Amino acid sequence: MPDCQLYLISPLDVGGTFPVRLARALDAGPVAAFQFRVKGMDEHAAAALAEPLQRICATRDVAFIVNDSVSLAKRIGADGVHLGQSDGAVTEARERLGREAQIGVTCHASRHLAMDAGDAGADYVAFGAFFPTTTKQVEHHVEPEILTWWQGLFELPCVAIGGITPENAPALVRAGADFLAVSGAVWGGDDEVAVVKALHAAIGAS
Repeated sequence: MPDCQLYLISPLDVGGTFPVRLARALDAGPVAAFQFRVKGMDEHAAAALAEPLQRICATRDVAFIVNDSVSLAKRIGADGVHLGQSDGAVTEARERLGREAQIGVTCHASRHLAMDAGDAGADYVAFGAFFPTTTKQVEHHVEPEILTWWQGLFELPCVAIGGITPENAPALVRAGADFLAVSGAVWGGDDEVAVVKALHAAIGAS
């Protein structure tokens, strides 16, 4: 298993040709997990959009993680859920989704929040944003040394997120990221295959 793996996050629009794009991206190189991230949509509509994407991930052995919603994750039998700081407690998510579910927590730039998440039984913690990003509004800017600090003290995997590209990825890999969570760089252009390959090359060269 490589020291650092890719974790793709969906764009907000996952309709239209997106399932084809997702399949191409996942076939371009190993991806550990895919996060389904849609906003402002009722659960029935979200579940319908998730279904083909979940199937694409399942056939490639890629973990399918739902952003924010424990109830949607439970409804569609997702592999796990990613919780923001306002999305409920890890213990509650664990109770509803079971022991096998992967539960991740956004910890921004906070060492304290990350330690709390670990104590509560999270499977990974996510730090960010490390770089400017247009995917979401950035309130917290993080320096790579938080990854090094975390690796020195804890076994729990850490995810780096926020504005990650093939150009800036090596610094995060060297600092100790277990996963690079990437969205805009992959989906923002028209060649997701090239970007995934470039990210793998950047990880390999670190």
